[in-house]
Amino acid sequence: MHASPKPDLQPAEPIRHLYVHVPFCSHKCEYCAFYSAPAKGDQIQRYVEALVREIGLVAPRCRPETVFFGGGTPSLLGIQHWETILATLRQHALLGAAEFTVECNPATVSSDKARLLRSAGVNRVSMGVQSLDEGLLERLGRVHSRSQVFKSIDILRDAGFDNLSIDLMFAIPGQTMALWEATLDEALALGTEHLSCYEVIYEEDTPLYEQLKAGRFDVDEELACAQYDRLVERADAAGLHQYEVANFGRAARAGLTPPASPPDVPAFACRHNVAYWRGHDFFGLGPSASEYVDGVRSRNRASTVLYVESALRGHRAKEFAEALPPLARAGELAAFGLRMNAGWPFDAFARRTGYDLREEWADDIAFLVGRGWGECLPDRFRLTPRGLRFADTAAERMLRT
Repeated sequence: MHASPKPDLQPAEPIRHLYVHVPFCSHKCEYCAFYSAPAKGDQIQRYVEALVREIGLVAPRCRPETVFFGGGTPSLLGIQHWETILATLRQHALLGAAEFTVECNPATVSSDKARLLRSAGVNRVSMGVQSLDEGLLERLGRVHSRSQVFKSIDILRDAGFDNLSIDLMFAIPGQTMALWEATLDEALALGTEHLSCYEVIYEEDTPLYEQLKAGRFDVDEELACAQYDRLVERADAAGLHQYEVANFGRAARAGLTPPASPPDVPAFACRHNVAYWRGHDFFGLGPSASEYVDGVRSRNRASTVLYVESALRGHRAKEFAEALPPLARAGELAAFGLRMNAGWPFDAFARRTGYDLREEWADDIAFLVGRGWGECLPDRFRLTPRGLRFADTAAERMLRT
């Protein structure tokens, strides 16, 4: 009697994208509903020790093409903290990603920190500017001044960063069209390679939401739409091409060889975010970080204390994990991908999900086309410029249970 042959065991595919959440903020902004923690006592040091342990847990399968440190305020970490984290990434051969982004607040950028990050392979900085009007910065609860924005840009350029992104917000209570245009003028004059612009969203359990409920201001949808239209127009004129509802990137810059980019997006698009929208697997480390690996969506505990306790015991601090049915996952990807100007190429969607967008979502496509929100081309379905303005509503139609 012959023994049955053993099946060939294929090694698991390496995970190419890594997100790290740094939860600390010096002050909670009025609009923010993300998990954050005050930077006090020895909590940052304990977080770094825990993060080092969690990095070790995922390192054997992580070969990142993109790394993104978000927050919170990653630039709040001190030089010694960054040295520890970067040494750990180097130890596990996790440095050298084609795109390595760190989010920064203009109030926490220093020359020493910028040089350290750049020398270790960080090659992209995303700066939370939000506004260049002092009154609106105060309204949002930001801790930086407009002058610190310009100073920080100079520091980063001097340190060798040639891929910078800035975040702005529009439809801020009290922000007139004139104030928005003034911020756009100054922001575009900075010459950054990328721009992200978000409409204020009133999330429950935030001060702005409570002020709205109390009738301290009204939401002007017409003005918000006009500000968005002006944004798209002015960004394009400045050479920043829209590739997603809120994101704009340069195709090139004089004297600079642009990084290789995925299809259908400008050279200076955020490759890490494109990976999300196109449904690639990614690890998520740190308190409250989400991840998607091998068909399982999970999230770490939204508590720095519990995260640290779990990681220091050598365990991932998972709050929940769920495997979505194939059609539900495909619906999520259909929704995510429609946020991009390129929409979903039919072949790419079928390869990623196993479904034909033209069949399972035929009625939804017809509805969006009928409203003037979508257009069906020979090779893809995408939202029209008007449809992108209502991308969240359009995306809801694509979801499946």
